[in-house]
Amino acid sequence: MGIVAGLDSSPDFTRIVVCDADTGAVLRQGYAPHPVDTPDGAARPSDVDPQAWLLSLGEAAGGGLLEGVQAIGVSAQQNALVPLDAQGNTVRPAMVGGDKRAQVAAADLIDALGGREAWAQAVGCVPQAAQPVTKLRWLAKTEPENARRTAVLLQAHDWLVWQLLGRPVRRTTDRGGASGTGYWSAATGGYRPDLVELALGHQAMLPDVIGPSDAAGTTPEGLLISAGTGETMAAAFGLGLGFGDAVVSLGASGSVMAVHTEALADTSGMITSLADATGMHLPVVTTLNAVRALRGTAELLGLADLEALSDLAMKSTPGSHGLVMLPYLEGERTPNLPHTAGTLAGLRRESMKAEHLARAAFEGMLCGLADALDVLRNRGVEVRRIFLLGQAAELPAVQAAAPMLFGAQVVVPQPADYAAIGAARQAAWALGVSQGTLDPRTPPVWQGAAAQVLEPGDELAVGQAVRQQFVSVREQTHPGAFRV
Repeated sequence: MGIVAGLDSSPDFTRIVVCDADTGAVLRQGYAPHPVDTPDGAARPSDVDPQAWLLSLGEAAGGGLLEGVQAIGVSAQQNALVPLDAQGNTVRPAMVGGDKRAQVAAADLIDALGGREAWAQAVGCVPQAAQPVTKLRWLAKTEPENARRTAVLLQAHDWLVWQLLGRPVRRTTDRGGASGTGYWSAATGGYRPDLVELALGHQAMLPDVIGPSDAAGTTPEGLLISAGTGETMAAAFGLGLGFGDAVVSLGASGSVMAVHTEALADTSGMITSLADATGMHLPVVTTLNAVRALRGTAELLGLADLEALSDLAMKSTPGSHGLVMLPYLEGERTPNLPHTAGTLAGLRRESMKAEHLARAAFEGMLCGLADALDVLRNRGVEVRRIFLLGQAAELPAVQAAAPMLFGAQVVVPQPADYAAIGAARQAAWALGVSQGTLDPRTPPVWQGAAAQVLEPGDELAVGQAVRQQFVSVREQTHPGAFRV
């Protein structure tokens, strides 16, 4: 079919991959940071001029990178709200990322609709500070004049697609991106304009939600632009996830998501019911404490880095000689314990050694994520294979413990730009459909990610015992935390 490109506009940079449309082989790559001035040590800004994303895109595509490309897919950071006025100009800088300014607004919205259960039933998720719907509430309360001028609502990938197409009258999004807004339901496949009005104070135009293999349009130069999607959905598509697959992502916080056949309404608010980039669903469960628990333990033990912590942990044995860490250092979301602290249990003379504490940190982090996996499993989500992502996934202590604690095959893909690859795969799908060579219901089959495959094997019973040790301490310390 030729060649296609996928671009991923993350919070910090743009990456572009140019791929063979038939096989997915990466032919060329480009990269450029966003021209956003963030002093060393300073937090990433919560407000960003979207023009920075375009400048970064142009730089990443320099040197003829896109020569011969027939279609482009766009992946971009989720939850970045771009409010436009009636003329299509930005009302204010884009509100990006996990914007903590909106925490009070999230609580306001939850109360305004009648509680967490009402939101879960309406759109499959309970408002959080990062979501566009919550940012709209913050805008209405804090910048009422900007709120009044807001006539059109886009997210980052919607805005970039619109710009690439020359700012046409029609604006589009995809179901993956729409499902994270807080005003579109993955269960019904429709918007809830009443929730936009509840948050913003008035109605606003929303982009058309087009199908996974649909084209958003064609550029004046004849380049096909696919629907685009959020980074999470693009990465899942780039990894080639299918039914029975889950992803455990190890960042400072952690997340677990899995491909499922239906949207899950969860009155506890632990599951966020997202749509994926293929027509399936992508329920997500988040933990607040993952690698931050490892970093904290390394600092406590005076170790230079996580590699040193992993080496030390490997000197211990499964179960850490009875030492159990509940890694709720920032409070916790899964289970819902926002005001709690971490716990270290099982202190005995023989367990009070550095290597056991190191091992307990890894086991605590992974057991917390196994709890998140169980939230999905208990709702009927099948998990046969788990993709483990993040730099910490490469650590020997993680790879040694994860299969036995998760109770499933663990796949550790080689580092790659999976969101950009997913965007390129979407472009190839839209291109093939437009040419009549691909079925609109079946994406192109690309070569899978190169990966290590780890099996629980004979360690499964040991892992179950370690999990039970963790669950016992959790239940003693926070009885009924998972009852809903």
